[in-house]
Parts: sequence; C-alpha cells; structure tokens
Amino acid sequence: MVRRIMPRGVKDNHRHYQICTNCVMDTSDSRIVFDRNGVCDFCNDYYKNILPGWKQGAAGRDELKRTAKEIRRAGKGKKYDCIIGMSGGVDSSYLCWIAKKAMHLRPLVYCVDTGWNLDLAVENIERVVKALELDMYTQVVDWQEMRDLQLAFFQAQVPYQDLPQDHAIFASLYQYAVGHGIRYVLTGANNATECIRPPVEWVYQNDLTLIKDIHKRFGKVPLKTFPMCSMAKYRGYYTYLRGMKRVAPLNLVTYDKEKAKKFLQKKFGWQPYENKHYENIFTRWYEGYYLPHKFGYDKRRVYLSNEILAGSLTREEALKELGKEPYPRSQMQEDKEYIAKKLGICTEEFDRMIEGPNRTFEDYKNSWTAIRMGTTVLRRLGVEKKKFR
Repeated sequence: MVRRIMPRGVKDNHRHYQICTNCVMDTSDSRIVFDRNGVCDFCNDYYKNILPGWKQGAAGRDELKRTAKEIRRAGKGKKYDCIIGMSGGVDSSYLCWIAKKAMHLRPLVYCVDTGWNLDLAVENIERVVKALELDMYTQVVDWQEMRDLQLAFFQAQVPYQDLPQDHAIFASLYQYAVGHGIRYVLTGANNATECIRPPVEWVYQNDLTLIKDIHKRFGKVPLKTFPMCSMAKYRGYYTYLRGMKRVAPLNLVTYDKEKAKKFLQKKFGWQPYENKHYENIFTRWYEGYYLPHKFGYDKRRVYLSNEILAGSLTREEALKELGKEPYPRSQMQEDKEYIAKKLGICTEEFDRMIEGPNRTFEDYKNSWTAIRMGTTVLRRLGVEKKKFR
C-alpha cells in the first residue's frame, strides 16, 4: 500500500492512508478506527446507536403530534410557544414550515446578525417569514467585539475559526429564550444530514474557557456585550433549573434535503446555496479554503457521509463530489480579500496569519476533560446519541 503524504498540520502517527468502505470519512481524521471490513467507527456507531432509536414513519408522526401538543400546552397564554434560530439555510427554513403548518405552533423566528450573512440568506429568511406570517427578532452582535474575537482566533492558529460565530448565535438564542420565558427551542439539527459529528480536532466544542483564554492572549477589545454561555450553563442552569428544552422536529418527519430545497423553492421562492452553511461568507471561506489548506480537513466528507448513511446519496456520487474544488478559486480569493478588509487587516498580513504554525485547543486553557466526561455520561443515559471524540 502506498503511504499517503499527510496535509500540513495533520499528525501522520505512522498510519497508511485509508478511507471507509461505507462512507467517505478517512484518515484525515487522525483518530478514525476501521473494523475488519474497512467500515469506520462513525458508520458502526450510526447503525448501533442512532438508527435503532430514530423514530421514522408512523412512529415519527405520532411523536411529532405528541411533541406539538406538549409545546402548545406549555405555551398556552403566551404570545409564542417556541423559538426557532433561523439562518436562511434549508434546515431552518424547512423547520419553520414544519413548526407552523405541521405542528400548528406559534414560533418566534430568531436571527443573529454576526456581520457575515450573504444578502441571499437575508432574502431567504424574509421570504419564509413573510409567507408564513411569522414574527421575527434580529439580534445584532457588536461588530467591534466580534471582529476582535475572530482576529484573536486567527492569531491563535487553531482550526475552529467558526467557533466565535457559532457561540454568539447559540448563546444569544438561549439567553433570549430563557429571558423571555420561551421554554422550547426548536432546532434544525437532524439525523438525516448530521448523524456524524465532525471530529473534535476539526471542529472543537462550545468551550467558553477556550474562548476567554484565546481572547485574553490575543484580543484587544473588551467583550462587554458578546453573548456567552458555557456548556455547564446550557446543560445545567438553562435545561434543568429554567426548564429550557431543545426539540429537533426534523428527526420526526421524512426529511430529504434535496426534496426540501425544491419544496422551499416552489413554495417561497427560496434560493439554494452551493453547499451546507454557505449562506454565510465567512463559513464558506473557512470550510472551503482555510480548513483544507491549513489543516487538511475537508468538512464535505462529514456532510457527504451523512447523506450516504441517510440513503440520499451513493458513495460513488460522494467521491465524485469530493473530486471537485470546494468552491471556485476566484471566489475564494475574492472572499479572502473581503474578509481581510472587513477584519481591518491587509491581505498580506492575513496570509501570514494563515501560514503560521498550527495549534489546537490543547495549546490553550480549555474545559475538554469536563466536556468529555459530561458527554460520556449523556451517552450512557441515552441523551446524547452521536459519537464524540
């Protein structure tokens, strides 16, 4: 077998290159494990722990009705009985339709403006909200604070450049829900497209300790208004003491992403994006260029493997897709220049940051041990289904 030359930043650990015979996850995930048939641990975990408990068909519809009834009962007398974090992507857009028309709920659509959304995403949000006659609230994150934190993360040389945005979005959503007495948070997370959790070395967890340490070392602007929520606060205080519940309705319906896109286009004039999460300029560049160029991580492997497991894509089709560039090089360069300018630095300085020595969360203060232990407990209790490592 020919030994693969690993991308820079990825530890070889003397492993030969190998790709799963069932999905398209490979040894760019340095901790991936294969069985005697060449099937990876993500696939085996899906078949053993996720698929058996995934309520589909009639069972899913019954559970959806029961959940909707529970949400309506808890929200009786209130203006809204639930809240939906809306990005303009297919998952959250289709979720709005399910919530209003299939579950007969009164959701508040909650949007977070981090400064990076494409105009097309904003238009898609407006189309869906207007057609479904939903109320919407938009939280604008202070740009100077967001900018400073993102620059700090680039200087930290870690892969997790989307963590500042993701943290702001979810922390803000949960704070608003709890603060306004909205018990149920509806999420577009679903097994059909997200049954494989990206490896931690690719996408680290919501670790407030890490965020604060990186900002302390490299940041310059105090984070006075930036939304913050630790895992302990979310899992403990919000969930158990304040009664907040996250519900994933797309797991209870037949959810085919391509069919959902066509439905949204026909129903609302919704327009598709090139790839998952590409409704955001920064995420498009981060996933399409920064991660594969600097660390050798291609998140398309995760997205495509999810579709293979869900049966909406063949492995051959996925391999063909991986043979293509994540997005056009000309667009990549344009995005990089735009991002550098928006962050207040020149392209040359940005390039120097990108080409710096690679680091991981282990190079900074973090809560990894506590997060790992907590997730292990949740897995044993059956609360958390996805493989975590």
